[in-house]
Amino acid sequence: MSKHLPFFFYLYHLISSPNLAFASSASNSLTEAQALLKWKASFVNHTSHNPQLHSWIYLPGTKNATNPKTKASPCIWTGISCNAAGSVTNISIANSSVQGTLHEFSFLLFPNLKYLDLSLNNLFGVIPPQISSLSKLSYLDLSNNQFSGRIPPEIGRLRNLTFLYLHKNNLSDVIPPSIGRLTSLVYLALSYNQLSGLIPSSLGDLVNITKLYLGLNNLSGTIPKELGNLKSLVDLDLSDNQLIGSIPTSLGDLTSLSTLYLYENNLFGIIPKEIGNLKSLVDLELSKNQLSGSIPTSLGNLTNLSILSLFTNKLSDTIPKEIGNLKSLMHLALSQNQLIGSIPTSLGELTNLSTVQLFANKLSGTIPKEIGHLKSLVDLDLSMNQLTGSIQTSLCNLTNLSTLNLFTNKLSGSIPKEIGNLKSLVLLDLSQNQLNGLIPSSIGDLTNLSSLFLIGNKLSGSIPQEIGNLLKLTELQLCDNNFVGYLPQNICQGGSLTKFVVCNNSLTGRMPKNLKTCSSLLRVRLDGNHLTGNISQDFGVYPKLAYIDLSHNNLYGEISHNWGQCPNLTTLLLAGNNITGSIPPELGNATQIHKIDLSSNRLVGKIPKEIGRLNSLVKLRLDGNKLSGSIPSEFASFVDLEYLDLSTNKLNESIPSILGNFLKLTYLNLSNNEFGQGIPFQLGRLVQLSKLDLSHNLLEGKIPSEISNMKSLEILNLSHNNLYGLIPISFQDMRGLVDVDISYNDLEGPLPNNTAFQNAPVEALQGNKGLCGNIRFLQPCNKQNSKKDRNLVDLITFPIVGALALVSAIFVFAFLAQRKHKDQHTEEKNKDEEISFSVLNFDGKSIYEEIIRATEDFDSKYCIGNGGHGSVFMANLSSSKIVVVKKLHLRCSDDQNFQKEFLNEVRALTEIRHRNIVKLLGFCSHHQHTLLVYEYLENGSLATKLSNEEEAKELGWNKRVNIVKGVAHALSYMHHDCSPPIVHRDISSKNILLDSKYEAFVSDFGTAKFLNPDSANWTALAGTYGYVAPEFAYTMEVNEKCDVYSFGVVTLEIVMGRHPGDLFSSLSSSSSSSALPTQQIPVVDILDHRISPPTHEVAGEVLSLVKVALACLNSIPQSRPTMKQVSQNLSTQRPHVSNLLPLTTCGELLALNDLTI
Repeated sequence: MSKHLPFFFYLYHLISSPNLAFASSASNSLTEAQALLKWKASFVNHTSHNPQLHSWIYLPGTKNATNPKTKASPCIWTGISCNAAGSVTNISIANSSVQGTLHEFSFLLFPNLKYLDLSLNNLFGVIPPQISSLSKLSYLDLSNNQFSGRIPPEIGRLRNLTFLYLHKNNLSDVIPPSIGRLTSLVYLALSYNQLSGLIPSSLGDLVNITKLYLGLNNLSGTIPKELGNLKSLVDLDLSDNQLIGSIPTSLGDLTSLSTLYLYENNLFGIIPKEIGNLKSLVDLELSKNQLSGSIPTSLGNLTNLSILSLFTNKLSDTIPKEIGNLKSLMHLALSQNQLIGSIPTSLGELTNLSTVQLFANKLSGTIPKEIGHLKSLVDLDLSMNQLTGSIQTSLCNLTNLSTLNLFTNKLSGSIPKEIGNLKSLVLLDLSQNQLNGLIPSSIGDLTNLSSLFLIGNKLSGSIPQEIGNLLKLTELQLCDNNFVGYLPQNICQGGSLTKFVVCNNSLTGRMPKNLKTCSSLLRVRLDGNHLTGNISQDFGVYPKLAYIDLSHNNLYGEISHNWGQCPNLTTLLLAGNNITGSIPPELGNATQIHKIDLSSNRLVGKIPKEIGRLNSLVKLRLDGNKLSGSIPSEFASFVDLEYLDLSTNKLNESIPSILGNFLKLTYLNLSNNEFGQGIPFQLGRLVQLSKLDLSHNLLEGKIPSEISNMKSLEILNLSHNNLYGLIPISFQDMRGLVDVDISYNDLEGPLPNNTAFQNAPVEALQGNKGLCGNIRFLQPCNKQNSKKDRNLVDLITFPIVGALALVSAIFVFAFLAQRKHKDQHTEEKNKDEEISFSVLNFDGKSIYEEIIRATEDFDSKYCIGNGGHGSVFMANLSSSKIVVVKKLHLRCSDDQNFQKEFLNEVRALTEIRHRNIVKLLGFCSHHQHTLLVYEYLENGSLATKLSNEEEAKELGWNKRVNIVKGVAHALSYMHHDCSPPIVHRDISSKNILLDSKYEAFVSDFGTAKFLNPDSANWTALAGTYGYVAPEFAYTMEVNEKCDVYSFGVVTLEIVMGRHPGDLFSSLSSSSSSSALPTQQIPVVDILDHRISPPTHEVAGEVLSLVKVALACLNSIPQSRPTMKQVSQNLSTQRPHVSNLLPLTTCGELLALNDLTI
């Protein structure tokens, strides 16, 4: 081998020669320079001036071109660094306005590249898999570009990578599991992309990682428990994805964790108590998930925590007092959960707090005075809870407070005058409470205040003039209080007012002077007051105004043409004033208007055709004026119109066929005008119409059969016209029709066979010459009627002329009484005559005798019920008609004054016509007994149905809800629509009857006062045991509130399937501070278990029934709702709350302060 040594020495010398090594490095440098220039040439903007890459040029003819420091080498280019050999190691051209791809980047030609930063450019396309050839790469930043496609799995070969930034691109597909091989990785940022699929469990192998950001993607599946292996992790962000499942307890092992972001996912289950082990945690954000259970007390161990955000979950139970241990806490957000109990006083120890958000929970009790210790507090939001008591004066010590939200609670007392100390306050919202007293004048000291909301309280007195000092005020909303006096005269002194809302008070006087020039206004509501002034002089031009409501005041004058100069106006409501003159044509210039209501004024003249320019109009009300002329043809542009009311004017000519083009119309009322000719058949196109009222006009001709195309129609009124002919047979297909009135026309023939016509009251059909049908009040269409049938028809139709006959009856009684005194020997004869005259509008003696025959002189075998008022018999007349006869136990039946009183009372009762009240068909008065004749209802009493196991199962939840609604509507009618009001006195399940379709009918009303006070039945005056209001025991006074209480009992009985017994008394007697066991009962547990629990919409209806029932059972009569309120509430559509039904307790429903669910 020795002979070869000289050769090896020569070879070693050759390789070691500096000139040769330098030549090799120069060659590499040249290759890299050419590769970079080739990549630069591929940029979309490579020809434009780019100062960051201006140095990227190659000068091959330069002297000493082989020197790496010359311009032939990239090492001196901007953003390029090289090693000692002149090979590129760093490329950093972040934020260099580069627009292009990586397709022309030759990764293989950069073997020594360690650092690549291309962030904050406009690079797009895919990340090439060839990037894996950069084997020495330790830092890769492609963030803030527009890269798309998937993350190449080959990236897992970059074993030296410690920093990988791919965030804020458009990357999609899954996170490649191969990333788990990058065990040197310290920082991984993939957030703000469109990555999907699961989080690979292999990420748990990145044992050196300190920052892991995967937020704002579309990742799904569960959080891998393997992430608990990342003991060095400081920041973990998995937020804003679609992750499901529970939070793995293994995360409690990440003891170095400072930030944990899991918000905005679909995580459920409890918050693991192990989170309390993360002693280094500074920021914990788990909001906007579906986490349930209680807040673990172990969170009190996180003494370094600055931010605790758990809002918008399903957390329940109380706020743990251990929260008071978090002395570093600055931001506390627990809002929009189901937290109960009181606010812990320990919060007052967290003196670094700047934000406290506890709104939209079920917190109760008073506001702790200790919150006044939080001198750093800027934002305090305790709204939408059930807090009681007064506003603590200690809150007025929070001089840094910018936002104070206490709305929608049960706070009472007055607004403390010390509120004027909150000089930093920008927003103050105390709406929807029970605050009373005056607005303190010190409110004028809040010079930074921008928004003041005091809606829906019991505040009184005048609005302080000092509010005019608030020069930064943009929103003032004081609706639904008891304010009186004048509006502040300098209300817009600062020129910033955008929303001025003081509706539904008792304010008087003129408009503030500077309101006319307040050009900043966006929304104005002054409706429902007693304000006066000339509407044409007190208001100006408002370029930003979108909504104004001046309805129901005492404004006068004419509508100004200035309203047409408000280009952004969408709603103009001026109803219920004393406005005169005509509608200005200039109003047609406000082309953004959606709603106009000028009803109930004294407007005259024609409807201007210029109104037709308002092609965005959705609602138009001009009713209750004195407008004349025709409906302009220009109305044809109203293609979006949904509501049109032109009733009670003097409009004439014909109804234009263009109305048939308003395909979105749901309400059309042209009644009480002078329209002539026929009903245009084009109206049949209005398939979304729910109410059509053409009554009280001069319409003639036949009813167009096309009307039957209105499949959504519920209410149809064609009464008081000159219509003739047959009712179209196609009307029987109008299954949605509920209420119909065709009275006082010249219609004839059979009624359509549908519910609305078949159940129509006599008043809706009378005044036509030839209607017939096999229903009450009408002659059968078969002309072969027996005399007895006609007698029954007369009995059933007697209310039509009942009043006249009753007057006659009174005179007859008086006459008979006189004859009795003159001739005692003719007494029996007089009594026989009394029979025939006491039955109204038919052969009384004949019908009386038929009732006696049908019941075999009231034999007990025909008795179907006994009550405090009398006995009830079923009579099957010879015509095969069945009626119900109630034989009353009357007092003083021989007393002449009583007979007159009885006649007057029954006359009042016969005038009652409601679809949910059993119809009183007539009566007979006899010296031995007095009878009331009612319609027969096939399904008997509600009490009977509920007590029978099989029949109760037929009463599904829909039927039960409708039964309660029917009873509520009937009582509302009796209490609020009858004059004088009628108190039932004995609402119970026995007195609610059901027809063949399970529609509810209230019976046995208004007759209790006829009972004999000396009889054993006198207690019926107070109602049935178990249904009587508690106050009757000591007041002996029966009024509407007694009916309300009884209704509450019946409603619970319908829901529970049995009498509620002591349930309601134990609920209503509890205090807010201590819940009785019955209060903790879930509503679902008290429901009738003989039928399946309600779901979907019906669940919301049933919850509403229980809530309404509990409100009606309030032990304080004055605190019970009226039946009108109940009826309206039950008519409101309910949301789908089937998921809340198992979670809602009776006590929670009882605690609500209104009738909403």
